[in-house]
Amino acid sequence: MRYFENKAQDYTPGSSVEINKSNWMLQVSQIAESIVEGMPATPDNCDGGLYVGNAGIAYMFYYLAQNEAFKDMRSTYLEKAVMYANVSQEHVKHSSRDKASFILGEAGVQAVSCLIYEATGSSSAAEKFAKKYADLSEICLPIKFLRCGSDELFVGRAGYLCGIMNLHKKLGRQVVSDGVIQKICSVVVESGRKYVERNPSIPLMYAYYDTEYLGAAHGMSSILQMLMCFPSFLKSSPDIEKIVRSGVDYMLSLEQENYNYPPAMDEVKRRRPDKEELVHWCHGAPGVVYMLARAYKVWNDDKYLQACLRCGELTWRRGLLKKGPGICHGVAGSGYVFLLLYRLTGDQKHLYRALKFAEFLFTQEFQQARIPDSPYSLYEGWAGTVCFLADLLQPDKAEFPFFDVFVD
Repeated sequence: MRYFENKAQDYTPGSSVEINKSNWMLQVSQIAESIVEGMPATPDNCDGGLYVGNAGIAYMFYYLAQNEAFKDMRSTYLEKAVMYANVSQEHVKHSSRDKASFILGEAGVQAVSCLIYEATGSSSAAEKFAKKYADLSEICLPIKFLRCGSDELFVGRAGYLCGIMNLHKKLGRQVVSDGVIQKICSVVVESGRKYVERNPSIPLMYAYYDTEYLGAAHGMSSILQMLMCFPSFLKSSPDIEKIVRSGVDYMLSLEQENYNYPPAMDEVKRRRPDKEELVHWCHGAPGVVYMLARAYKVWNDDKYLQACLRCGELTWRRGLLKKGPGICHGVAGSGYVFLLLYRLTGDQKHLYRALKFAEFLFTQEFQQARIPDSPYSLYEGWAGTVCFLADLLQPDKAEFPFFDVFVD
């Protein structure tokens, strides 16, 4: 099995959930220190952008600095964020690859640098990085600007849109114009339509390295999620809203009996053996749940909320993953599902479940989990886990890195 058996007693209806603030603050602080020691801000640690590089550590420190519980450490954490952002900036100056990539390349470095310098009060530096991010938009406009697939989250247009959404929300102002956003979103829809011209029974579809992925990492769910994060585009015509919603409903139709979602179209009718099933943020229900949550926020249709809750039930059963602590395919990524459901519903059950997953990270049993290739990084390692643990202290604001569905 890819997961540890969940032996925790489930939530007792009506009971209150107590978060030991001082305990979790201490854990977060200690892990953050170990990350600095294990993954210092050096050029050797810059490859992999936000995913496994120094830029992801920069974001972690920025995120901690924004958390009210760590206000006494704000200046220290921002200094560290700047240190990691600056070395990442030097790295992208000498790289010609993945310029418009948000998760893996330069675009993510520019976006996070902008947020960090804005938080320090250096508005001129923030504006410089914001302009660099905006200037990368032209790369995304040709329908096939990448041979591997131009629309997915890590290197494609969905990722670039993800960066825009985060910048606009966190800065409170526009970085990329409405006109450019409309163009990028329109190309995403056009690309998905062209792909299914020979199969009109499917409203939209995309491929990455010739695989029709469905999950959050490279697939259709995060592409649709990002389109739904721009209401002006969604409402620009009845046809646009109809086809995006049809795409969401098609994804919903692929839900399996156990409430999971197949990682790719070639596994829709040929399910993996139970012990090999993927229940991760990157592939499976713990990532698709964000698309469904955004659909619920946009259309207020209870079927999307019920689907989110079913994702939560599966994650409670199978989310204690053996691949490590991280948010991409680890325990913290599963734990974030419950923080999302808590924000959606206010039900204490989900906060309780998030707490149980956090506690599991510090058990003897979890020591048997695999050590990730990048054990300190934002997506595979402890940096993303730090964000999750810190969000236990602010569950009403909890946000899987860059995947906030509570946008205007």
